[in-house]
Amino acid sequence: MTLNTLDPRAPFVLDTHELGRRPGSSQRMALTFPAPADLGLGGVVGVPEAADIELELRLESVMEGVLVSGPVRAPYSGECARCLDAVTGEVAGEIQELYVYADRADNPDTETDDQELRVEGELIDLEQPIRDAVVLALPPSPVCGPDCPGLCSICGARLADDPGHAHDTTDPRWAALAGLLTDDTHESGSLRAGPTEES
Repeated sequence: MTLNTLDPRAPFVLDTHELGRRPGSSQRMALTFPAPADLGLGGVVGVPEAADIELELRLESVMEGVLVSGPVRAPYSGECARCLDAVTGEVAGEIQELYVYADRADNPDTETDDQELRVEGELIDLEQPIRDAVVLALPPSPVCGPDCPGLCSICGARLADDPGHAHDTTDPRWAALAGLLTDDTHESGSLRAGPTEES
């Protein structure tokens, strides 16, 4: 027998008691949870901690357990991948997970996956599916605008503030040749400027 390890008071834990175990029965609910810490992509973009995560879920009782599906929405913030300005927006993802009843999961005649989610007693934990749905929907390289020119690769200046920003640079591979050309020009110029015997 699997012991119930979920705390019914935890933020992402949901009680499925009203759904029952009759296959085909379903229940709809709108829920709001506070975002957990570190919900994002490596500090580049993510959902601020404690921000509202909104869900519109459909719970359906099936033979194996409880099928949970529905959209999830949350605000996100981060830095523009081009100019490093702050960016904000809303992420929209989708949850579709099967929570297997513990008695079926523990049945030696039933094929199970160690990574599958389970109904513990009548409780399910939505945190991991919410994390997966939100992270997969986050923009990996957010931008403040589609036409953001970014930063100068030489000095780091913000190009949107100075559209005419430019640097006079010489490719170092051509620097030696440029020096030779300059020397040749000076030498030929001095020859032309020198006195001739006819003068």
